[in-house]
Amino acid sequence: MSDLPTPDAPQLSRAAFERLKVELAEMTTHGRVDIARKIEVAREMGDLKENGDYHAAKEEQGKMEGRIQHIEALLAKAEIVEGASGSEVAAGSIVEIRYEGDDSTERYLLGSIEERQELDVISPGSPLGQSLLGSRPGETVEFEAPTGAKLRVEVVAVE
Repeated sequence: MSDLPTPDAPQLSRAAFERLKVELAEMTTHGRVDIARKIEVAREMGDLKENGDYHAAKEEQGKMEGRIQHIEALLAKAEIVEGASGSEVAAGSIVEIRYEGDDSTERYLLGSIEERQELDVISPGSPLGQSLLGSRPGETVEFEAPTGAKLRVEVVAVE
């Protein structure tokens, strides 16, 4: 079995998985009821063609239903990862990198966009994410950017 994630199995931490379950439960219960009330109140105002409240509520409903479908699909396919153990980069790791030629470093979470809290996220399936998996501090990895350019980054630290 490969250590690389597959597009069909998004990797989430236990905390993100649980947070998404709570968000889904909230939207499918209270969220749907609240939107239905807003739509009903707006309908009672009369002509729907020129009713801004009605159209806003319907748009909000559409966005919420899209988010519900996204979370349901994500949770159905998700693989729970427990983060890095030791100093090797793995899904769930926070990694500090330095691009070749730069003096400054950047910190990222290697994981799903749903994990994003205070750090930007690198997908483990992205070219950079794939090149970082399994690397250790002090190592330099190379990856191909979307432009086709070969870039090199040094792994400075792993948390």
